[in-house]
Amino acid sequence: MNILFTFDPKDHQKAGLLERFPEVSFYYSKEPTAQSVANANVIVTYGEDIDADLLERAKKLEWLMIASAGVEKMPLADIAARELMMTNVRGIHKTPMAESALAHILALKRSLPLLYERQRSKEWNRQVGSRELRGSTALILGPGAIGSEMGRLLQAFGVRTIGCNRSGRASDSMDEMITFDGLIDALPEADYVISVLPSTQETQQLLTEEHFKAMKETAVFMNFGRGDLVDEEVLLAALKNGEIGHAVLDVFATEPLPVDNELWTLANCTISPHVSSLSGKYVERALDIFEENLAKWLQGDRELVNIVDAKKGY
Repeated sequence: MNILFTFDPKDHQKAGLLERFPEVSFYYSKEPTAQSVANANVIVTYGEDIDADLLERAKKLEWLMIASAGVEKMPLADIAARELMMTNVRGIHKTPMAESALAHILALKRSLPLLYERQRSKEWNRQVGSRELRGSTALILGPGAIGSEMGRLLQAFGVRTIGCNRSGRASDSMDEMITFDGLIDALPEADYVISVLPSTQETQQLLTEEHFKAMKETAVFMNFGRGDLVDEEVLLAALKNGEIGHAVLDVFATEPLPVDNELWTLANCTISPHVSSLSGKYVERALDIFEENLAKWLQGDRELVNIVDAKKGY
């Protein structure tokens, strides 16, 4: 079996793969040769380098292992037509992303940006307006592995959690569950509206002007999912018109965010350059999932962890 990595793990990680799977031939190249693509039975990739042309050349390909959670930039129709197995690393982001969300929330609640600013100007001023997090309400859009971990941490701080997904199906660490259809009615209760939704036909432009008008004027909107959840002009208007209090944005419709984008200039907007999931353990955790699945694959077991339906996009 030939497995092609289109990114380069650390040497000790490569050695670990070879030691555990001596019967497998591993190839590592950010710019794979035509021969390595043609011979690959499995491709391990972050996803953005997979296009229709590569799939056409990968005649022996059976399984795509995506070392990312999102697959929306991939040629899903071609993958579905080939009936290729596709898996991702859903769940490995939960610890760093939940910690990032909590860090932003506590920073705003305890006035840390203001304190940092005053330190730079050597200003001793005890009027900071800090408030407690306990007793507030968070509405989490997409309470899967990441959203549930956010809910768990927030509940430890005495925050009431409302989960929102397509079905309304129960999710861990949520005090209450609603469907997308019930979102507009729940928004007035939320102090924090946190999205970790993927990009699908159902979630693109899910939040409209009506939704932001329904939020508290003090609400903090946080997007850690995908930038196409809301039209940027709608979000800009909500921030500039005081319909919400603040936004923390880790994802954008266009990345990198252009330097002339007005979001950079708004005092009530925190720009995070798609870094909420970064962690020194990222590749390690991704390989843990891959190794578990590879062991199954070699035994003929196709009930892999984190199978992605190319037709649905998740």
